[in-house]
Amino acid sequence: MTTTGDPPVKRLAIDIRLFLATITTCMVLAFGIGVGMGPAGLVAREEPAEWQQMRERVVRSVEAKHLQMQNASDEVHQAAGQHLLVDIKGVDADFLDSEERLSKAMVDTVMEGGLTMLSYHCHKLHPSGVSCVGVLLESHISFHTWPGDGVITLDLFTCGSNPLMPVIPKIEELFGVGKNTETKWSHELRGFRHDKHRNSAYHLDTENDLSFWILSPLDLHFKKEVVSLKSPYQQIDIWDIVEVDDTPSYDDAVKHNLQPGDPRYLTPELATPERLLFLDGILQSLSSTEREYHEALVHPGMFAHPKPEYVAILGGGEGATLREVLKHKTVKEATMIEIDETLVNICRQHLPNMSDCSKLEGRAKNCFDDELTNLVYSDARQWFVDRFGPAPTVQADYKFDVLIVDALDPEDPSEISTNMYNDENFVRSLVNSLSDKGVLVIQVGTAPNIHDPRADVGVFKQREVLFNLLESMPDVKAMLIYEEANCGFNEPHSFLVVGISTDIRNRWHAESDVVDYEIYDRIVLAANDDTVHPLVHFDGSTQHSYHVPPKAWETIYCRREPTPFECAYLHLDMDMELHDFDFDDEEGSSFRFETNGDEKDAVTHVFATKDIPKGSYIMPEHLASSLIVTDKTLQGLQTTAAVSGTGKVHIIDDLVTYIENKGHKSIQDGIGLNYVEVGASSLIRRANTEDQVNIGRWVPSHPRPKYSPVYERHRLSFDVFLVATRYIAKGEELLRSETLWEE
Repeated sequence: MTTTGDPPVKRLAIDIRLFLATITTCMVLAFGIGVGMGPAGLVAREEPAEWQQMRERVVRSVEAKHLQMQNASDEVHQAAGQHLLVDIKGVDADFLDSEERLSKAMVDTVMEGGLTMLSYHCHKLHPSGVSCVGVLLESHISFHTWPGDGVITLDLFTCGSNPLMPVIPKIEELFGVGKNTETKWSHELRGFRHDKHRNSAYHLDTENDLSFWILSPLDLHFKKEVVSLKSPYQQIDIWDIVEVDDTPSYDDAVKHNLQPGDPRYLTPELATPERLLFLDGILQSLSSTEREYHEALVHPGMFAHPKPEYVAILGGGEGATLREVLKHKTVKEATMIEIDETLVNICRQHLPNMSDCSKLEGRAKNCFDDELTNLVYSDARQWFVDRFGPAPTVQADYKFDVLIVDALDPEDPSEISTNMYNDENFVRSLVNSLSDKGVLVIQVGTAPNIHDPRADVGVFKQREVLFNLLESMPDVKAMLIYEEANCGFNEPHSFLVVGISTDIRNRWHAESDVVDYEIYDRIVLAANDDTVHPLVHFDGSTQHSYHVPPKAWETIYCRREPTPFECAYLHLDMDMELHDFDFDDEEGSSFRFETNGDEKDAVTHVFATKDIPKGSYIMPEHLASSLIVTDKTLQGLQTTAAVSGTGKVHIIDDLVTYIENKGHKSIQDGIGLNYVEVGASSLIRRANTEDQVNIGRWVPSHPRPKYSPVYERHRLSFDVFLVATRYIAKGEELLRSETLWEE
């Protein structure tokens, strides 16, 4: 406390780290002076010269740190840090039992890591082994050895700013003394890191794929960094790994001539390392499964167009998307817009298989160099807005038949992802860039599961924003979602196909044999090897598996607010009655038939034999047996029925007439299917007036959404099932509307 007239008290701010470092230095010096001035009768154990040198290095390090801290006293130390665990086996036993050599290796490790050793203590164990711990200005380093087993386990924790990853090779060099050593290590970000500091080390963050797949696991059989650099746009990392449970692939067995019974079939010894590409810490592709991923991304959309000539790719710096596009004979130009030239060059060098077109007849050795490739290094978002946005500033040469977006996942928290999928002008420019029957393909990230919350509030909210934008655009006529589980990721990956024409549905739902023929007709041949097919995963049956989206898409869709209309019809109402006709038990059936008139003009009437409540299902078994006829099949029958010069083929002509009278088109526009009633339900007459009608469609007429997993999953039920639209009394005739299936 001061009073008026007292001189002001001057307070000095002292950095606690500087204070601790100074105290430590003084303690070391005091200890040395004390030993030197002590009584002659007390003789300390003689230290090896190496120990004295190391102690001097520690003192110099602390003193140097004083100056460093004075010059950079604002360095932030958070309640967080980096933790490095290193296990090495096969190490020389003599080295592991030498306190002097091990302590020197520890000090050298600290120095090489740019860290500051304050003090350390080592203890020789009986009968063998050494334990050491070093106190660092930044935290600590410690290890323990088992000379008999040739094993050392070490951990290094720091809360300073220096990265620990570069120290790993030095630790292997200093501690991995031996001929056949094996190292396992794990790197973790520990503690509670503020978001702004977490973002500065995002590619090492435990929440990212790089940490999950590479840095954190301690039990990988092998992992090696191939590339780690920062381009002008993103952090690029490529790693090779072999997991402990990996075994040789088919190609590995052929390469090494493995014979049946060879024990190496059951070990990772001959397994080819998996090469993984990470961008900003997010896994992009795996060498062993990238073909499955890129075939699933490219070919469904390409075959959804009758003749794709001009194709655009957004992103795809690895070159694999381009490779798959160039497999189509119809392509005249493939324009790839990629912002990061550094990424392309790195992938050319370290992921050469992804842009390898040498195995395709008529293509260049490298896909980037092919004459059909138009490689543009630019911001794809701006490139499209400039040419196809609301106020274009650049004249486009043409529109695209197929546009493939191979960019970041919508759930990625990056600014690039947010700007791309939430920008209405950009999304509209993508749609505007498409030709009349154009197809837009977007990889939309990890597939949902049935336990996910409403899409607009969860981690996939950016994907929902994208879907909503596309649904709101008049030019968009159809949106089809599908998944592929063989991409190599931990969960199935999902893709969205958008059509400017409803005709896309017809090609999308083509039978597997039709798709197989188109593959035969359109895909280029393999160069110099007729036994190798250019496609390893995609075929007609694969496309058939994409027809119906998994249940989770429907579940999440029906959590929208307000609930979509069709979500009330996910299944038949178990509280409603089913009324059917059984040819083997007519007396027990709910209906009887009465025919009036002669054979030529006979008219059959269907009457109820029981009271039928409103909402009851009418002849569901017979309706479910309806004959499905495609538009192409019907056109073929009509053409055959009137072959020039032969007159009408009466049997086929009668069939066509029956289809036209008893059939109706699918309520799903563009799918090109007709449903023909062939059971007892086909005998139900059409009413003369609408007030006589007492049966109708299970799902009432309603505007069809552009995107609806419900319609895609239940289309067949929606297209055939009938219900009682009012109470039908016993003895009353069943009558349907003349316009029953019209929209």
